[in-house]
Amino acid sequence: MSNTVKQAVEAARSRSEAMVSAKGVQNDTAAVANDFLHTPLMRAALPFINGGMSGMVATTVIQPVDMIKVRIQLAGEGKAGGPRATPLSVTREILASGKALDLYTGLSAGLLRQAVYTTARLGFFDTFMGSLAARTKAKGGTVGFKERAAAGLSAGGLAAMIGNPADLALIRMQSDGLKPLAERKNYKSVIDALSSIAKSEGVAALWAGAAPTVVRAMALNFGQLAFFSEAKAQLKSKTTWSANAQTLSASAVAGFFASFFSLPFDFVKTRLQKQTKGPDGKVPYSGMVDCFAKVAKQEGIMRFYRGFGTYYVRIAPHAMVTLIVADYLGWLTK
Repeated sequence: MSNTVKQAVEAARSRSEAMVSAKGVQNDTAAVANDFLHTPLMRAALPFINGGMSGMVATTVIQPVDMIKVRIQLAGEGKAGGPRATPLSVTREILASGKALDLYTGLSAGLLRQAVYTTARLGFFDTFMGSLAARTKAKGGTVGFKERAAAGLSAGGLAAMIGNPADLALIRMQSDGLKPLAERKNYKSVIDALSSIAKSEGVAALWAGAAPTVVRAMALNFGQLAFFSEAKAQLKSKTTWSANAQTLSASAVAGFFASFFSLPFDFVKTRLQKQTKGPDGKVPYSGMVDCFAKVAKQEGIMRFYRGFGTYYVRIAPHAMVTLIVADYLGWLTK
């Protein structure tokens, strides 16, 4: 009996020591991970990593809406009248000509674009905001709307220039289905699209539509990041809402202003990036200003805001998912 008790005590002691040892290993692992996250290199890289991951999650969710938005913008090109494309009619047309997965055409390009563009956009914005906050704090002040706007505009412009090739590939892949069967490229992936464009049109062609892309990104960032930061700051100081409610509401406000400021440039960007040389060797638009002028003359000034509802449904949830995921990743890695 005494031997049995002694054996039980020894077994319990062994289990206890094993549990303590395992817990110690877990704590050591967590400490090492925490120390790694706080190294200077990782602190500088985390805004970019979190931005890219959050943008890719959002794109995976929103891609079908983006596909419909692009088709609406390309419908009725060069005509003032004619039947008006709607989200429902475009969706029906896509589904009738293929399958439901056609709504995800260009997803690989969309993910690459987010990996490049959103990584840079949110990374630069967080980096600029950190520098501005440190500078204003040293002077005894606080970061205001003007500083947020400057950070948003700068981050958007820089990121758009870097990400233009992926953006161009996305538009080409999404618009390919509008061409006659004999003229379609049938791109297999974003790598196939990029290499095909560079081979047939030259490497410089990958930056086609860069001007409206940069202006669009600056306008979108101004509306999204500056108004998100401002709305969140105002809601935090003037309401007793939960942090999640403040983030969702600020994202919705930011999505509206981002859509309003950027849609005309997004429209022109889509037209310029979709165009290819005709039999005469010429393209329909020589640049951003020419595209604005021709569309306004041939199709009417309000054509620039056609599909605003679809664009907002694409921008606002994308902004919400991106900013919420970025906020959460920022909290996890702080």
